[in-house]
Amino acid sequence: MAAFGTVFTPEMIISRFNDNSWSTPEMVASDSIKLHPGAHVLHYSSTCFEGLKAFRHADGGVYMFRMEKNVARLQQSSKLLALPQFEAAMLSQMILDMVKRFAADVPTPPGSMYIRPTHIGTEASIGKAAAPSLESLLYVLLSPVGDYFAGGSKALRLLLEDNARCASHMGMVKSGGNYASALQPIMQARATVQADQVLFCPNGDVQETGAANFLLIDGNEIITKALDSSFLHGITRDSILTLARDRGMVVSERELTVDELLERAQKPGAEAALSGTAAVLTPVGTLIHAGKEYTVGSGGAGTTTNALRQALNDIQWGKAEDKHGWLTKVC
Repeated sequence: MAAFGTVFTPEMIISRFNDNSWSTPEMVASDSIKLHPGAHVLHYSSTCFEGLKAFRHADGGVYMFRMEKNVARLQQSSKLLALPQFEAAMLSQMILDMVKRFAADVPTPPGSMYIRPTHIGTEASIGKAAAPSLESLLYVLLSPVGDYFAGGSKALRLLLEDNARCASHMGMVKSGGNYASALQPIMQARATVQADQVLFCPNGDVQETGAANFLLIDGNEIITKALDSSFLHGITRDSILTLARDRGMVVSERELTVDELLERAQKPGAEAALSGTAAVLTPVGTLIHAGKEYTVGSGGAGTTTNALRQALNDIQWGKAEDKHGWLTKVC
């Protein structure tokens, strides 16, 4: 497999919003977008996107995971960016049509079809720094992908930084600007302390990394920040917490301070992990704070982290019962 997310199907599906209405969605070549150089998205970052996956089961059927949650989140992001609103049914059908069209290209496990719905402001106006785009483009890209950790999952090193990933009122928006604002801190962390990611902890409040939610596991308790507007409400996060409750674990969604995190992380059985669509659940082995390194538990992938990741994979791959109705059959 090529690098994750670098191979695309030859076509995508698009719909344009002009003159207060959406065009009929149509299939076009994946490299066919034309934008005016003054398009709102290029100057004022009116862009949001989603990431979800379709999986091939042993019977040959293709299933999508929690599509309705991703569609609803893109609607929310679009609203918070003042982009034109769209009906959930329209985007859902666009996604279904795309996956059906390229169902033969959905890999077998551990691969999957990564689905990237995207909404951008296209109005040509460089005078709208404080006004929304009245035109937009909604499209869906597909990318067949292999296992995110083809060489084996390793425990990550995180640098704790007393800074926010993005503006607090923008945390719920899955927008390219939020990822861009986290890029320099991540690059600096890699260069200075060989960290894989930055865990943003403004004023000592443990929030999220540049591209994933953070979870701390202490015995039978899983702890993560309670939902608010300052960070992304991850769908994988929600799924993992649901599976943890199914296992009888105590799920604590609350404030977690840096001091408490470092104290709990050093317990012999402690675990930490990052959750996200691409990597599912990734173990964290080292926390770096104020020039000192703290080993999380044993420093490797913990048994609970592995079990929760496997439980989610088993549902996605059709190897376990879908008790929560998370899968949508495509074909």
